Parts: sequence; C-alpha cells; structure tokens
Amino acid sequence: MSVSPPWWTPEAHADRRPFLEGRGRIRRALRGWFETRGFTEVECGALQVSPGNEAHLHAFATERRDEAGGATPMFLHTSPEFACKKLLAAGETKIFDMARVYRNREQGPLHASEFTMLEWYRAGASWNQVMEDTVDVCREAVLAVDRKVLEWRGQSCDPSAEAERLTLVEAFRRHAGIELAPLLKDRAAMAAAAQSIGTRVGAEDSWSDIFSAILVQHIEPKLGQGRLTLLCAYPAEEAALARPLAEDPRFAERFELYACGVELANGFGELTDPVEQRRRFEAEMDVKQATYGERYPLDEEFLAALAHMPAASGVALGFDRLVMLATGARRISDVLWTPPV
Repeated sequence: MSVSPPWWTPEAHADRRPFLEGRGRIRRALRGWFETRGFTEVECGALQVSPGNEAHLHAFATERRDEAGGATPMFLHTSPEFACKKLLAAGETKIFDMARVYRNREQGPLHASEFTMLEWYRAGASWNQVMEDTVDVCREAVLAVDRKVLEWRGQSCDPSAEAERLTLVEAFRRHAGIELAPLLKDRAAMAAAAQSIGTRVGAEDSWSDIFSAILVQHIEPKLGQGRLTLLCAYPAEEAALARPLAEDPRFAERFELYACGVELANGFGELTDPVEQRRRFEAEMDVKQATYGERYPLDEEFLAALAHMPAASGVALGFDRLVMLATGARRISDVLWTPPV
C-alpha cells in the first residue's frame, strides 16, 4: 500500500496547485457575484460563547483569560450564523461571509476540521429567493474555472440545467419507498419502515437517528445526478433554526442542495421567535447530553437579538466542497492550501 507524501512536499504541492488556483478564481468570482447584487461582505469573529446548539455538531473548546487570570469558557464557531443574525438585528439587510469555521470529529474525503463556510442572508426575502441564489452560485463556480459540470467520483451534474426540487416526503417515497408523513414522531413505525428496506436500527437510535440513516443510505446518493437537487421541506424536528411551513407546520422551511450525491448547502427561512428558538436549543442540548455526555451554553445575546431581527432567509454553503466538485478534485484536502493534520 503506497503512502501519499505530505502536502508540503514539492511533488504533492505541484499536483494540488491547479485545484488551489481554481479555488482562488472561484473565490474572486463569488465575491463579485455577491457584490454586484448589493451584498456587504462581513467578517464574523470565530471566538464565541456558544459554537452552535445542534446535537450532533462538535466544537473546539478554549478559554479566554482576563488580566487577573480569570477564565471564561469559549468556543471556535461551527458557523457564523449567530453573529450574522445579530448583524441583521443591528440593521444589515444583505450580507455574506467567507468564514473560517471549525468542527471537531470531522475528517475524510468530504470533511475537514477547519474549512470555509460561505454564508449569506437576505432580510425580507423568502426561502425561494435564497434557493435561487444557491443554484446561481454553483453556476458561477463552474464558469470561473472554465468548466461546464460539477464532478465527483465518476458522477456529474450540470448546474446550468433547471434544478430539481424535491420535498422530503417525495424523496422518501421515490427513493426509499416510504411514506414519511404518517411516521412523523413515531419511532416504532419509523424503525419498522427502515428495517423493511435493509437499514439497521439500534436499540438506542432515536427517530432522528433512523431518519438520518435512511436519508444517508437510500436518498442522498441519488440526488444531484445530472442536475442539482434542492431537497426541501424537512420535518420540523430536523430544522431547529427554520420557521415552520405556513401550509403544514409539521414541516419547516429548510432545504439542502445536492450535486453528485454530495450535500453542498443548507438553507432556511429563518426562525425569529426567541421563545421557540430557546425551546428547540434546549431540546437539542438534552439530546447532546444524553448522547455525548456534554452540552454547550446558549448564546443569550443571540436569543435577545432574535426579537429584533427582521424576517430573513439564509444559506450556509461548504465552499471547499463546491471548489472540489467544480475543479474535479479528489478530496477536500486537494483544495485546502494547508490541510489540517
């Protein structure tokens, strides 16, 4: 078995350099795309009192010391979302951030512990508007590197084609043969449905765990084939930061964008109810405590800011993944200038 040389050796760097040059071209093109549409680029601080409050996100913890040596627990953010929404509350209306973010327990061909999140928000816009943005951003990326398709492991996706829109109900029916709506909040029924299509269910698996296993094994690999897929209208329990659908509050204004079976972006019509947001965060942290034996503090300033935040929609897009697929790179480390060890 051959061992790849370290990224800093001249031969390894020469192999990666075309992808890195493509990264720069895509970054410049996307900055121009946002600026010509009236967005302001912001730079949110990475050091936060809370890294985010989703049960299965894992942060890097640190501490801030005052002059007397007293320590305050701090975290490197997993997303600039809380800070961006505070800026919306402050009066900003169209913002984007090319943010360095940090997630523990994440490594592999599609994951790095430190990466770039392209995140943007539009005050007063519907989630349909930011869905359109997300498709346009993918089109801009391939144009920036003089290519026509996104590629990953022998699969291709043409972002210039009309994107497929698929609800979670439709996706479960089409790709897993499961009617999702009757199974909402029913763990036993969801477990039986999963086992009927060969998905293993553990005794400790929650409804959410089973939902995610079906999604990963049976649905995600079939998305974004030939054209982009916008997977939308998630069950409300799977959308802690999104507002409910007006026509059916069992589901929420959350979508994800897929190309070649790879998740590229996650977007919301944003929840702005601080009481409901607190309830959801506390529920997520209860799951985290039960599963991993830890919980993260709530950002009280963020919850206070929600009361002043306008209706808005936003997207978090994995910039490095987009660069990978746009340049034809093999793994995320190919498009990072200095990959994490």
